[in-house]
Amino acid sequence: MKEPEPYGGFELGPIRPPSEAGSLLLRITRNCPWNNCTFCALYKGQRFSIRPVDHVLKDIDQVARFVDALMQAGEGGAYLPQREVSRLAAEHGDLDRLALHSAYNFYGNGMKSIFIQDANSLIIKPADMIRILQRLSEAFPQVERITSYARSHTIARISDENLLQMSRAGLNRIHIGLESGSDQVLKRVKKGVNKATHIKAGQKVKRAGIELSEYFMPGLGGVELTSRNALETADALNQINPDFIRLRTLGLPDKAPLARQCMQGEFRKMGDVDTAGELLLMLQALDGITSTVKSDHVLNLFYEVEGKLPQDKERMMQPLQEFLALSPQEQMVYCIGKRTHCLTRLSDLEDPVMRGNAQRACKELGATVENMDSIIDAIMKCFI
Repeated sequence: MKEPEPYGGFELGPIRPPSEAGSLLLRITRNCPWNNCTFCALYKGQRFSIRPVDHVLKDIDQVARFVDALMQAGEGGAYLPQREVSRLAAEHGDLDRLALHSAYNFYGNGMKSIFIQDANSLIIKPADMIRILQRLSEAFPQVERITSYARSHTIARISDENLLQMSRAGLNRIHIGLESGSDQVLKRVKKGVNKATHIKAGQKVKRAGIELSEYFMPGLGGVELTSRNALETADALNQINPDFIRLRTLGLPDKAPLARQCMQGEFRKMGDVDTAGELLLMLQALDGITSTVKSDHVLNLFYEVEGKLPQDKERMMQPLQEFLALSPQEQMVYCIGKRTHCLTRLSDLEDPVMRGNAQRACKELGATVENMDSIIDAIMKCFI
């Protein structure tokens, strides 16, 4: 008989969405149960496991205890002096320091949201998820949002009734890595799901009354499948009508299998200019939906491509159209300037100081129209 896993203290996973920076991060699974996507290097070489429910409940209880202590020590204020945090850590033991600092971040950000880690936590038994959600609601009744990543393949296998029970227990937002709506692209990058399952899962989440974020990865199809990546993704999103469409431009860390395929010539990665064209094509094809588009990631070239559909569609497409109409030299100045944080948005090219900084960055990097994509790829690896 297998020995029960001993409790090793509060755990934190390696990743969260940018929108969850102020959230309490609660790890209920470790790593990714699929872990075959060729564009992802995050969990490669790591074994997937499910934490015992009792361990997760202990994590919740620890954070709740520390939140109470922080509230008493802070006398209603959001933040404590570091000496108070250190005193509390010493008082409760080294094993609980991570729980304390997680509580401190959660408390200081108003205790409004909780994010459940890691990559696909809805893979656990529905009854276990409901039990965890109920404990969270009891411990932190003021929380407004509880969120998790999930795979479409997993959600498609959960009954509508179980999803509805999770919703009623407090799960009110799910992030799904759609990445692409093209079956060709999904198969090539070993996503482990097809377009039909993406649509089925997205619609199930919406029926359960849970907010849905779908991630689109411009550039994932490479040069050969760029049009399919754009148009088939838009078609899938039109059928799902998610609450959020979040843009995540393809970036390839060295350890990602797709990076090796790129080096070997099996995958032709698109540069920033062609990727902008693909994003414009996808936006143009969105129709009949009320999603909010978010460009909330450092890998994206255009932070200003954000808004509510359908009313903001033309405004979101405008910077892409203006960028694509620039000369290749101007496109290079913007791309290098944006990637080196000299520029924030396309209109910054009109600011003499910011433009000058971008031009100097181009010169220092030895950037030309011909080599800018390789320079940008090297810069982007630092952000992944």
